[in-house]
Amino acid sequence: MPAMAIDPQRVLLLAGWQNSGPDHWQSRWEVLHGFQRVQQHDWMTPRRGDWMMQLEEAVLASGRDDLLLVAHSLGCVLVAAWASHSQHTHRVAGALLVAPGDVESRPDLAALLPSWLPIERQPLPFTSVLLGSSNDPFCAQERAHALAQNWGSQWVMYGAAGHINSESGLGDWPQGLRYLEQLQQ
Repeated sequence: MPAMAIDPQRVLLLAGWQNSGPDHWQSRWEVLHGFQRVQQHDWMTPRRGDWMMQLEEAVLASGRDDLLLVAHSLGCVLVAAWASHSQHTHRVAGALLVAPGDVESRPDLAALLPSWLPIERQPLPFTSVLLGSSNDPFCAQERAHALAQNWGSQWVMYGAAGHINSESGLGDWPQGLRYLEQLQQ
Protein backbone atom coordinates (compact mmCIF):
# COMPACT_ATOMS: atom_id res chain seq x y z
CA MET A 1 0.00 0.00 0.00
CA PRO A 2 1.51 3.39 -0.97
CA ALA A 3 2.22 5.91 1.77
CA MET A 4 -0.56 8.38 2.43
CA ALA A 5 0.50 12.00 2.21
CA ILE A 6 0.25 13.88 5.48
CA ASP A 7 -0.17 17.64 5.31
CA PRO A 8 2.90 18.84 7.24
CA GLN A 9 0.92 21.78 8.62
CA ARG A 10 -1.22 19.30 10.58
CA VAL A 11 1.64 17.78 12.56
CA LEU A 12 3.17 19.14 15.76
CA LEU A 13 6.25 17.33 17.07
CA LEU A 14 6.62 17.26 20.86
CA ALA A 15 10.13 16.27 21.84
CA GLY A 16 11.04 15.11 25.31
CA TRP A 17 13.44 16.32 27.94
CA GLN A 18 16.68 17.66 26.41
CA ASN A 19 15.03 17.81 22.97
CA SER A 20 15.56 15.31 20.14
CA GLY A 21 18.99 15.31 18.53
CA PRO A 22 19.65 15.26 14.77
CA ASP A 23 19.60 11.44 14.52
CA HIS A 24 16.29 11.09 16.39
CA TRP A 25 13.31 10.05 14.23
CA GLN A 26 11.44 13.24 15.25
CA SER A 27 14.26 15.41 13.89
CA ARG A 28 14.42 13.32 10.74
CA TRP A 29 10.65 13.68 10.27
CA GLU A 30 10.97 17.43 10.73
CA VAL A 31 13.51 17.58 7.88
CA LEU A 32 11.99 14.92 5.61
CA HIS A 33 8.30 15.77 5.98
CA GLY A 34 8.28 19.41 7.11
CA PHE A 35 6.51 18.74 10.42
CA GLN A 36 6.72 21.53 13.00
CA ARG A 37 8.53 21.01 16.30
CA VAL A 38 7.00 22.84 19.24
CA GLN A 39 9.95 24.79 20.63
CA GLN A 40 10.40 25.03 24.37
CA HIS A 41 12.09 27.80 26.34
CA ASP A 42 14.18 25.40 28.39
CA TRP A 43 14.93 21.88 27.22
CA MET A 44 17.28 21.08 30.13
CA THR A 45 15.18 22.16 33.14
CA PRO A 46 11.64 21.87 31.79
CA ARG A 47 8.70 23.27 33.69
CA ARG A 48 5.38 21.63 32.97
CA GLY A 49 3.36 24.87 32.94
CA ASP A 50 5.79 26.54 30.54
CA TRP A 51 5.77 23.56 28.19
CA MET A 52 1.97 23.42 28.32
CA MET A 53 1.77 27.10 27.34
CA GLN A 54 4.13 26.56 24.41
CA LEU A 55 1.92 23.73 23.16
CA GLU A 56 -1.21 25.83 23.67
CA GLU A 57 0.30 28.68 21.65
CA ALA A 58 1.36 26.30 18.86
CA VAL A 59 -2.14 24.78 18.68
CA LEU A 60 -3.76 28.22 18.49
CA ALA A 61 -1.20 29.57 16.01
CA SER A 62 -1.89 26.66 13.66
CA GLY A 63 -5.45 27.85 13.07
CA ARG A 64 -6.41 24.23 12.42
CA ASP A 65 -8.97 21.85 13.86
CA ASP A 66 -7.35 18.65 12.57
CA LEU A 67 -3.94 18.62 14.25
CA LEU A 68 -1.89 15.49 14.85
CA LEU A 69 0.43 15.51 17.85
CA VAL A 70 3.56 13.34 17.70
CA ALA A 71 5.07 13.04 21.17
CA HIS A 72 8.12 11.25 22.50
CA SER A 73 9.09 10.59 26.12
CA LEU A 74 8.29 13.62 28.31
CA GLY A 75 6.33 14.95 25.32
CA CYS A 76 3.74 12.21 26.01
CA VAL A 77 3.36 13.40 29.59
CA LEU A 78 3.03 16.93 28.19
CA VAL A 79 0.12 15.87 25.95
CA ALA A 80 -1.75 14.43 28.94
CA ALA A 81 -1.08 17.52 31.08
CA TRP A 82 -2.08 19.93 28.31
CA ALA A 83 -5.24 17.96 27.46
CA SER A 84 -6.37 18.01 31.08
CA HIS A 85 -6.31 21.84 31.17
CA SER A 86 -6.75 23.24 27.65
CA GLN A 87 -10.00 24.61 26.26
CA HIS A 88 -8.69 23.83 22.75
CA THR A 89 -8.37 20.05 22.69
CA HIS A 90 -11.08 19.98 19.98
CA ARG A 91 -8.39 21.23 17.58
CA VAL A 92 -6.53 17.90 17.88
CA ALA A 93 -7.64 14.95 15.75
CA GLY A 94 -5.17 12.47 17.20
CA ALA A 95 -1.90 11.83 18.99
CA LEU A 96 0.93 9.38 18.42
CA LEU A 97 2.54 8.83 21.83
CA VAL A 98 5.91 7.08 21.74
CA ALA A 99 7.85 5.74 24.75
CA PRO A 100 6.38 7.89 27.53
CA GLY A 101 8.85 9.09 30.16
CA ASP A 102 7.81 7.76 33.55
CA VAL A 103 8.76 10.53 35.96
CA GLU A 104 6.76 8.93 38.78
CA SER A 105 8.49 5.58 39.24
CA ARG A 106 12.07 6.81 38.92
CA PRO A 107 13.15 8.88 41.94
CA ASP A 108 16.17 10.20 40.02
CA LEU A 109 13.89 11.65 37.31
CA ALA A 110 11.32 12.90 39.82
CA ALA A 111 14.06 14.89 41.58
CA LEU A 112 15.19 16.46 38.30
CA LEU A 113 11.68 17.09 36.95
CA PRO A 114 9.55 17.90 40.03
CA SER A 115 6.91 20.01 38.22
CA TRP A 116 5.93 16.98 36.12
CA LEU A 117 4.48 15.06 39.08
CA PRO A 118 1.94 13.58 39.16
CA ILE A 119 1.35 12.38 35.62
CA GLU A 120 -2.16 13.35 34.50
CA ARG A 121 -4.23 10.21 33.95
CA GLN A 122 -7.56 11.36 32.52
CA PRO A 123 -8.66 9.89 29.19
CA LEU A 124 -7.49 12.03 26.30
CA PRO A 125 -10.35 13.76 24.44
CA PHE A 126 -8.98 12.66 21.05
CA THR A 127 -7.86 9.43 19.41
CA SER A 128 -4.41 8.28 20.44
CA VAL A 129 -1.99 5.42 19.98
CA LEU A 130 0.75 4.70 22.52
CA LEU A 131 3.81 2.70 21.48
CA GLY A 132 5.86 1.15 24.26
CA SER A 133 8.98 -0.97 24.41
CA SER A 134 9.68 -4.06 26.51
CA ASN A 135 13.14 -2.77 27.47
CA ASP A 136 12.65 1.00 27.77
CA PRO A 137 14.98 2.28 30.52
CA PHE A 138 12.70 5.28 31.15
CA CYS A 139 9.34 3.49 31.37
CA ALA A 140 8.66 -0.15 32.16
CA GLN A 141 6.35 -1.95 29.75
CA GLU A 142 3.71 -2.37 32.47
CA ARG A 143 3.75 1.36 33.26
CA ALA A 144 3.48 2.31 29.57
CA HIS A 145 0.56 -0.08 29.16
CA ALA A 146 -1.14 1.39 32.26
CA LEU A 147 -0.71 4.93 30.86
CA ALA A 148 -2.25 3.80 27.58
CA GLN A 149 -5.24 2.49 29.52
CA ASN A 150 -5.51 5.68 31.61
CA TRP A 151 -5.37 7.89 28.53
CA GLY A 152 -7.73 5.72 26.47
CA SER A 153 -4.98 5.11 23.93
CA GLN A 154 -4.65 2.12 21.65
CA TRP A 155 -1.73 0.13 23.12
CA VAL A 156 1.02 -1.12 20.80
CA MET A 157 3.88 -3.19 22.17
CA TYR A 158 6.62 -2.22 19.74
CA GLY A 159 9.04 -4.89 20.95
CA ALA A 160 12.51 -4.54 22.47
CA ALA A 161 13.31 -1.10 21.05
CA GLY A 162 14.80 0.66 24.07
CA HIS A 163 13.48 4.22 24.43
CA ILE A 164 12.43 4.23 20.75
CA ASN A 165 14.90 7.01 20.03
CA SER A 166 18.11 7.52 18.04
CA GLU A 167 19.91 4.82 20.07
CA SER A 168 17.26 2.36 18.87
CA GLY A 169 18.64 2.57 15.32
CA LEU A 170 15.30 3.50 13.73
CA GLY A 171 16.66 5.92 11.14
CA ASP A 172 13.76 7.69 9.40
CA TRP A 173 11.38 5.22 11.12
CA PRO A 174 8.88 4.51 8.33
CA GLN A 175 6.98 2.09 10.62
CA GLY A 176 6.25 4.96 13.00
CA LEU A 177 5.06 7.11 10.13
CA ARG A 178 2.54 4.39 9.25
CA TYR A 179 1.01 4.72 12.73
CA LEU A 180 0.69 8.46 12.12
CA GLU A 181 -0.94 7.82 8.74
CA GLN A 182 -3.45 5.52 10.42
CA LEU A 183 -4.30 8.28 12.91
CA GLN A 184 -4.92 10.64 10.01
CA GLN A 185 -7.67 8.43 8.60
